[in-house]
Amino acid sequence: MHPTPRCAWLFAAGVPLALAPAVVDERLDVVWALVAAISCALVLCDAALALPRARVECGLDLPAEIVLGRPAAAALTICSRGRATRFTLVADLEERLAPQPAITIDVPYRGEATAELPLVATRRGPCVVSRIWLRWTGPFGLVARTWERKLDAHVPAVQDVGAARAVALRFFGSRALTIGLKVERFAGEGSEFESLRTWTPGLDPRGVDWKASARHRRLVCRRFRAERNHQLIAAIDCGHLMSEPLAGIPRVDHAVQRALALAWLALRTGDRVGLFGFDAEPRAFVEPQAGVRAFTVLRRAAAALEYGDAETNFALGLLSLTERLRRRSLVVVFTEFADSITSELMLDHVARLARRHVVIFVALRDPAVETLVEDAPTRLLDVHRAVVAGGLRAEREAVLQRLRRARVHVVDAEPDSATVQLLNRYLDIKRRELVS
Repeated sequence: MHPTPRCAWLFAAGVPLALAPAVVDERLDVVWALVAAISCALVLCDAALALPRARVECGLDLPAEIVLGRPAAAALTICSRGRATRFTLVADLEERLAPQPAITIDVPYRGEATAELPLVATRRGPCVVSRIWLRWTGPFGLVARTWERKLDAHVPAVQDVGAARAVALRFFGSRALTIGLKVERFAGEGSEFESLRTWTPGLDPRGVDWKASARHRRLVCRRFRAERNHQLIAAIDCGHLMSEPLAGIPRVDHAVQRALALAWLALRTGDRVGLFGFDAEPRAFVEPQAGVRAFTVLRRAAAALEYGDAETNFALGLLSLTERLRRRSLVVVFTEFADSITSELMLDHVARLARRHVVIFVALRDPAVETLVEDAPTRLLDVHRAVVAGGLRAEREAVLQRLRRARVHVVDAEPDSATVQLLNRYLDIKRRELVS
């Protein structure tokens, strides 16, 4: 139990009365003593009427899981076996959860009330609500009681798989998605021979098989299909640069979400998908698998990727990946680089990887840097910031241009549009049969 700011103001208001007998008239000491006695009586009365801690019960009901980047809520219930009271609550949330402001709950006489405690996960993994503090005052608001309730409640923070599926589902009406899946073929699709069919007006005359036509004594043409069963590897950098936040969540979580969206789409189109995680050394590898059931394996492996604090070793990581790949594959590299100087080693090994495989390089653009460059400056400090941001963007573009010259497919976009651009690039590569 402790005094409140209102109590401090009450006694501070009596200071002029305490000085009045010495400054104005000695007979005012009776008034000062009376005011002091009344103030003390009010404090004691407020302390006596304040709800005892034994008559307060508190419970917290956590959700089954928290989706990364999406707001969730825990149900907080307070039960009072006494007078109507207003409670103020503050939760102690560990570092994976964003801090939340204090919550005010009004509990009726001998009743209970429920409020929502917002929970926003900023990182994957187990999130802990270690304790909550409840504070309430007496009827006059002069004395407050504080109760520390230890909970140690755990709730997992998982990747936003629903968003990945939602974006991938938007592509299911695309004609490029049906390449290699349907029996019917559009003209020009695929290069792998499938069967012969009777030629009819409207078909491409270049598809006529003259030798087969002579044998069958009628015009027949070849039907082609796009090759299926491509091998796709999502290589996710887990180094310290990927642990930096972008739009509220770490870059590696952005990479995981986009990798899952690509994996879900690729598995639906009949390709085999694997996962590779690396930082200073290789951390995880999932063999390419086919079928929709493989998505669960990939999701669990992606959720187990740790946030690294070491510098990424591209030489060891990409060479280790190359040794594991026994056939030409589509490798999607999710990474980040600081400047053109420190990225030299990355450029060398990504270009070397692109000589044997088809490589998509995914780098997420920081919207804050773009804002500094595009916005009109109003102060001299804004000009300095715009110059620095412009230099960073120019260095970044120079690195990406070198990757393009090395026949690497580059996806450089902001987080909001990166998934769509990545899936479009994948479908374009599949349509052009670059992996075959």
